[in-house]
Order: sequence, then C-alpha cells, then structure tokens
Amino acid sequence: MGPVTVYDVARRLPGIADLRDRCRSLAMLDAILSPEWESRYYSFSTAWADGQEAASMRNGSGDEYTIVFCAAGAYVRGFGHEAPMSPYGNDGEPWPGVLDEVPELFKPLVEEPAFTDEDGVPVVTACLWRGATDDRWHHGTIDFPTDSADPDGSTSLFELLADPSPQAFQRFAEDYYEVPVGLAAVSDVYALRTLRQDLVSSLNADVTLADLAKDIADIGYPQPHGEPV
Repeated sequence: MGPVTVYDVARRLPGIADLRDRCRSLAMLDAILSPEWESRYYSFSTAWADGQEAASMRNGSGDEYTIVFCAAGAYVRGFGHEAPMSPYGNDGEPWPGVLDEVPELFKPLVEEPAFTDEDGVPVVTACLWRGATDDRWHHGTIDFPTDSADPDGSTSLFELLADPSPQAFQRFAEDYYEVPVGLAAVSDVYALRTLRQDLVSSLNADVTLADLAKDIADIGYPQPHGEPV
C-alpha cells in the first residue's frame, strides 16, 4: 500500500453533516478526558466566526487541522509540520496544486489570518472542500513527492476522520492519555447519545456534567432541554 494522501482522505471522509457530527464527538470525548484545554487534541466551536463553526486538531508538536462548516459547505485545511509539502520547504509557498483549485466560495478561508503565518503564507500541506450541494469532497490536482511515506501529512492528520470506528478513537486515546478508555462509552458519544453522569464517569471519574456545561454549549453537543448539566 502506497502513501495515504489527501486523494485517499477525500474518498474516505463522510458527508458534511456526518463529518460535523464526528468532529463534535471527538471534541466532546477530549473535553471529558482532558479538562485542561491546553492538553486537548480535538476541539469544536459552534461560534468560531459569524455564521461559521470550526473543528480543529492540534497535536502539540506542530501538526494541526481546521475544518470550517458554513452555509457554503465545508473547508478543510491540514498542516503536517514535517511533511515534505510544507511551504517552509518549498521557498515559502504552498505546494503547487494544494490551493490552486479552491473555488471562489472558499477563497476567504485560504487567506484567513488564522490559517496563514505572519508573512501571509497559508500554513497548509493538505486541503479539501465540499460545497453544500456537492456529492463528494474535492482537492487540487497535485504532483506528490514520491520519496515520502506521508507527503502531505494526511496519514497522521486525518486518521480519526477517515476511520469511523469507535475503536480508532479508543486506540488513540489510550495511547495519548495513557489510561484505559471504555469502548461502550466512546460508542455512545460517537452516536451523540445524551451525556449522563455515569457515562462521563466511566471515561473520567474526576469530571462532572456540571464541569462540562461550557464545553457542551461550545461544541453544540445535543443534550435534551432540561437535562441536568
């Protein structure tokens, strides 16, 4: 099997609504497992910007992605800091093809200050987009470097987005947090089932529903009205 690239990710990502749900699940699980914001991998904000929501991943070592959900659809920007396709190994320019075909609809996000460095260079090694009525994910036409196992960082960046199984998150979390993580609880959150204290406690005995109230609101995790939080 050859390197995984944005081409493979585009084929494996779910539709926009399902991707948004998966991103909210990842953020909620991380909020439970890691009360300290700075230590979290995954986050989600229902109020990232006017009319826009954003899911993000940061691994603390320089790899990150942001997915912006908006009326136009969804825009994915990934950055693998050691990827051969980094702008910083390419004369300070995005790798040819990565951004060249992004439609006008999403151009403001290419230039979004949060996604560029102090010189205005887009911090990106992988990019995908999907219009609200599109039937698939799109990416640029790219000539990938051939001497790398992970040319654009996609293998590590998007693993949990491209693999829908709760087992994938369980493996990640047990490795990252170095604690046992119950598969049944992960499955419940992946299904966006109502958070109850016993579910939360099974993942982290030190966290209460009340502790999570702000995260639940920020993430937009579905809790029935009147559910104790």
